[in-house]
Amino acid sequence: MRLDKYLKITRLIKRRTVANEACDAGKIAVNGNVARASYDVKVGDVIEINLGQKPLKVKVLNVTEYATKENAADNYTVIKAPRRGNSLSAVFLYYAEYCTRF
Repeated sequence: MRLDKYLKITRLIKRRTVANEACDAGKIAVNGNVARASYDVKVGDVIEINLGQKPLKVKVLNVTEYATKENAADNYTVIKAPRRGNSLSAVFLYYAEYCTRF
């Protein structure tokens, strides 16, 4: 299955045209190499999606032609998810707690 179609079916990227453009821009890598939209996805591939400030790394578990909303996430497992929160906000929270002690 083509990479852009896989990203759309698994709902990692909402639209196939957006997935295609992301591949053309070099934002999608498979097994450490920048991949084109026509790349043939196989079980065991590691896909890295670098869109904005939320990089995502997933491993392909299954390649199916169709997937419903409920079972779309069963086709991959997340290896590295985007970080939640901002380290700067954590510093401010720590500082605010520290200042209230005195």
